[in-house]
Amino acid sequence: MEIEDWMHYLNRTYSDLVHMFSVGKSYEGRPLYVLKLGKRSRPYKKAVWIDCGIHAREWIGPAFCQWFVKEALQTYQTDPDMRKMLTQLYFYIMPVFNVDGYHFSWTHDRFWRKTRSKNMRFHCHGVDANRNWKVKWCDEGASLHPCDDTYCGPFPESEPEVKAVAHFLRKHRKQIKAYLSFHAYAQMLLYPYSYKYATIPNFNCVGPTTPTPSWVLRVTTQKSRHLEEECQVIAILPSPTGQALLILGVRESAAYNAVNALHSAYGVRYRYGPASSTLYVSSGSSMDWAYKNGIPYAFAFELRDTGHFGFLLPETLIKPTCTETMLAVKNITLHLLKKCH
Repeated sequence: MEIEDWMHYLNRTYSDLVHMFSVGKSYEGRPLYVLKLGKRSRPYKKAVWIDCGIHAREWIGPAFCQWFVKEALQTYQTDPDMRKMLTQLYFYIMPVFNVDGYHFSWTHDRFWRKTRSKNMRFHCHGVDANRNWKVKWCDEGASLHPCDDTYCGPFPESEPEVKAVAHFLRKHRKQIKAYLSFHAYAQMLLYPYSYKYATIPNFNCVGPTTPTPSWVLRVTTQKSRHLEEECQVIAILPSPTGQALLILGVRESAAYNAVNALHSAYGVRYRYGPASSTLYVSSGSSMDWAYKNGIPYAFAFELRDTGHFGFLLPETLIKPTCTETMLAVKNITLHLLKKCH
């Protein structure tokens, strides 16, 4: 695979900043490679985990992971922010999480989503690697049927890819302060929870903080969509009555600032908020698992676009998508260094 060759090249060429290693093997026996990026400035440093390509057909994900590494290495000497990031943190970057599925999407089925493990009973392949984590496993938003795209697997961490990454994250949970996972498509920045409508305890570090000024409106979901188009909606929180709580106004938050940074590049607008209310309810996700396992900054990006090209994002849009996303990731990382620990 070209990406694997590229990782080996970086490991040889930038040995002062890059260390390549494997966290395990895929179902089909491919190594699960990770790049550890950062200056070896002191024995212990906090870290950020970034994975891409958990769903095979979302090709813009692995493209961004490669872009992030390329930009970090090329701008480390000239960009003070990047220098600060690589000096004070380590980045663990997994360009292709679902390596078997990704390979299959190039060779057989462009729209393949799942892993490639076999289910003998139904003769269907694969598990949704983002429904296979041990957090409300196989509840709402996941399927028990092996032929479905959102099949949760026979048990949590049944997939060797998920098990290997979960093991690594558990082992380094005291070091890793942020978990970022890159998907497509929807143009959203999501944070926990996916599996339930609830506000996460460290909401002040991730989502909106005390509004200054703000308005809180309790409206129907249908009305909330209308208001979103006319007002500056910062977050949408559902209430038990089936209504939506709209928080309007300007606020300091990692998500809000990241989306603004992204918007500054080409004017592309991202929605942000808890995954359950901003996208849909889903159980067994890597983001919820990371947060539940003590990683305070857990985010999932849904990159371009909103459906015009969908998974078939043209090559001409790779660079702008990666450029704007880089601004958001740098913003989140610098916010992490500055405010929340």
